[in-house]
Amino acid sequence: NGDGSDDGKHPRALAEMTPSGSWGTKPAPPLDSRGARAIAQSAMEALARGDNPAARQALAHLQASGNADASVNFALAIACRRMQDDRAALQAVEMALVADPGNFQYLLMKADLLADQSAHREASAFYAAAVNAAAGLADPPEQLKAEIARARQMCSQLSSELERLITARLATIGELPGEKTPPSSPRINEALDILLGRAQPFVQRPRHFHFPGLPAISFFPPDQFDWIPELEGQTGAIRAELEMVLHDHNAFAPYVEHNPHRPGITKNELVNNADWSAFYLWKNGKLVAENAARCPATVKAMSAIPLTTIANRSPSVLFSLLRPGAHIPAHNGLINTRLIAHLPLIVPGKCRFRVGNDTREWQAGKVWVFDDTIEHEAWNDSDETRVILLFEVNRLDISAAEQQLVAGIFEAIDSHSGKPPEWEI
Repeated sequence: NGDGSDDGKHPRALAEMTPSGSWGTKPAPPLDSRGARAIAQSAMEALARGDNPAARQALAHLQASGNADASVNFALAIACRRMQDDRAALQAVEMALVADPGNFQYLLMKADLLADQSAHREASAFYAAAVNAAAGLADPPEQLKAEIARARQMCSQLSSELERLITARLATIGELPGEKTPPSSPRINEALDILLGRAQPFVQRPRHFHFPGLPAISFFPPDQFDWIPELEGQTGAIRAELEMVLHDHNAFAPYVEHNPHRPGITKNELVNNADWSAFYLWKNGKLVAENAARCPATVKAMSAIPLTTIANRSPSVLFSLLRPGAHIPAHNGLINTRLIAHLPLIVPGKCRFRVGNDTREWQAGKVWVFDDTIEHEAWNDSDETRVILLFEVNRLDISAAEQQLVAGIFEAIDSHSGKPPEWEI
């Protein structure tokens, strides 16, 4: 019967089966491969015409005789669910998932069964897993596309329900006037975004040197750096020097230049590409005298800032130019014992910068300081050139003595190598 009820056609077989649809302690009749195929075909035909008890009986026989693959267990789950035996359906789909844990349809059915039981947290995890599994499907049929869309919608619905519960709970702890989450704690906001699947956790991934125990903070509060107000006050004078340099079309060179000693760099689309260019005042720890002479106000402003100092490496101070339409791909910096600072000078708008989960737009004359060992990337979506002053400063959570020790490590590395280091800011 299409209504999923027991039509009484198979009383003996159903009596021998356990509630889960298996044959219980009574051994299943032996089956050869031909017999198993015949029963499987009969079961699928019964399932197609809506004779769910007959399908369940045949599929349970296959399962009990050891002839059930993932598809048989999934079909059994369908039959059990149609008969409103969700417990048996869940057992069957779990057996299917053991054999094929990345199957979209199996994951979706388990998510649906858990949702029916009001196990919302667990259901949410399986809906998310189903959505991830669907991402690997090439050109799915229309019916499957509808199911994929439903899985996404359920992810969103359950996430919204959880967010409402969390917000209500947080409202009993602190005041949240007009806010979904506490404005006093950006870290809680990001933690919730990660919890609810709107963001992912980013950690420090320095490519050369990792100093342990440092917090992974994307953008640092500017009030932690007492030199920022004075530097921002020099924006006009620094920009005036930049504009003079820009009149010299040969002043800027590609930021990423071909280096045969560095593996993989030749595949970078920005290698020798003037879309991302630099004009250095300090490079690899040394003042670029010719360039510095053209920008005395900028050099003077930098003298009041605690720049990172490592022989043959730091400081580096430069005007960084990004042409219209350019994109700097996501990447990580070299060492986490320094921070990178930007003073935006020419910002036409539609210029974005992402560090971890935090994406911002540069504002002329407003300094920000960030950890470049956290994945970051930049875009110039405008039709004009963007230029910033870029430099590296010491972290405040590493002592002066520790900074000296870090510098000593790199000095020893250089003496061991016997040649100039491969370095970049």
